[in-house]
Amino acid sequence: MLKRRSLVVGLSVVVGVVAAGCAAPSQPGGSGAMLLADGYEPESLNPLLGYGAEGAAKFYDGLLAFDGRAQLRPALAVEQPQANADATSWTVKLRDGVKFHDGTPFDAEDVATTYRAAIDPAYASTVSSDYDMLAGVQAVDPHTVRFDLKFPYSAWPSKMVLGIVPNEALTTPASQENSPLNTRPVGTGPYRLVEWRQGDQMTWAANPDYWGGAPAVHDITVVFAKDDNTRAQRLAAGEFDGTVLPPVLAEGAARDGFRVVHHETADYRSIALPNTHPVAGDRAVRTALNLAVDRDGMIKALLGGRGKPAYAPIPPSMGAHHEPAATFAHDPQQAGRILDDAGWRVGADGIRERNGTRAKFTVMYFADDSLRRDLATGFASDARKVGIEVELAGVDRSAVAGRLATDGIVLGGGNPMDPDPQVYSSLSSQAIGTGTYNNPGQYRNAEVDAALDSARRELDPAKRAELYRQAQRAYVADPGLVYLAFIDHSYVLRDGGFTGYQPPVEPHTHGTTWGPWWNVETWKPSA
Repeated sequence: MLKRRSLVVGLSVVVGVVAAGCAAPSQPGGSGAMLLADGYEPESLNPLLGYGAEGAAKFYDGLLAFDGRAQLRPALAVEQPQANADATSWTVKLRDGVKFHDGTPFDAEDVATTYRAAIDPAYASTVSSDYDMLAGVQAVDPHTVRFDLKFPYSAWPSKMVLGIVPNEALTTPASQENSPLNTRPVGTGPYRLVEWRQGDQMTWAANPDYWGGAPAVHDITVVFAKDDNTRAQRLAAGEFDGTVLPPVLAEGAARDGFRVVHHETADYRSIALPNTHPVAGDRAVRTALNLAVDRDGMIKALLGGRGKPAYAPIPPSMGAHHEPAATFAHDPQQAGRILDDAGWRVGADGIRERNGTRAKFTVMYFADDSLRRDLATGFASDARKVGIEVELAGVDRSAVAGRLATDGIVLGGGNPMDPDPQVYSSLSSQAIGTGTYNNPGQYRNAEVDAALDSARRELDPAKRAELYRQAQRAYVADPGLVYLAFIDHSYVLRDGGFTGYQPPVEPHTHGTTWGPWWNVETWKPSA
């Protein structure tokens, strides 16, 4: 049953009152305030359209939240979820006394409605493929919710970071494309949106009624500056209290009163190859490219040493799930022999051909991301040394979807909470067509598929880990991408003012909703 409240009225009151009382800080480092810069601006603030998909959202809470060290802790849940014997049903007890930003109470119906909308095609949720194992969800009572799954799935807690929205916002089944939540979020999180000047900046204000206690950092303004060099220059000039930067730029932008921090991640950078392309889709070419790439050289030159080589999507930080034997040597000579044996002959200009087909394809990168540009350039250079021509294209993010069938792209991804979200959407053929960046190159490998499908259903931890190692071994025998590195995330932040910084292990998501500020709601003023 819907609680009696007006979402529209609640929104107008909240935004009006907060905007009147909380102006953006006039200068960096103001008392109780922060002025940050981010290279990425969200397209939407709606969890059903991907906002805070890995739990990094200050306007919303999930049932569970990251603890910063790749573990999950209760958030809107009052305790850890309880599974039945075969992990097909999960029961969650909810925190009492929680309120949404519009002042109305949170209960189990809000949880049930949010998750139902995530899997109901009528809502056109862009995260629906992440919940393909969910059969249904029931509000057992106002403070208890039960999730019923289509198959045993021990990784279900990793899906409980989805931001919960008021059920009134989802009363009418309709596409979320025009939802008010896209620009006027109503959650239970530690911060409320004051103002969003799209293309410019966003201002948050502390939620005084937050169930975890009102944040001491009461105002945060985030300036959107896409260009890495511009952010570095403006930070060096003292305009910001902190920002995210590529590691080499971060070291160069630091000044007195600031420090550079580097965070371990599960975030990889890869070259996604179009597997239906006559060149990039050839198994010999894909294998040769993996041997041609100098990963250690890239990490040293482009990341300032801040990263680890990647050969498959599961990093060493995932312990027993990582297969240390799933690697590629840097061996351009072997790459050349593989190409020779496959009939790719070197032409007069050094580029190979086979049956009249030139060994050439395009790799895209986001034009506003200097690190992806540099990685693409390094990849193209290494590919040319073995006779493969890679043409580079800096593109706007909006132009990517229409080109993925024919062009490669520098992609990132990663989620340290569990190996299933880390790898399934990247390599499983079942993920093809479920989202723009889900297995965009249309990689298909029956052995990899079988191992991944079995692993997500396996309840025994040791057997599950072996299945993931098996998937990695099968993958490197027939690679569909070129994984380059697990990158550290680098930030520059102002010293002093507050205490509470704790270095996290980060997912792909980074910037001002994550990074040093992943737990900013718990920071306290310095003595």
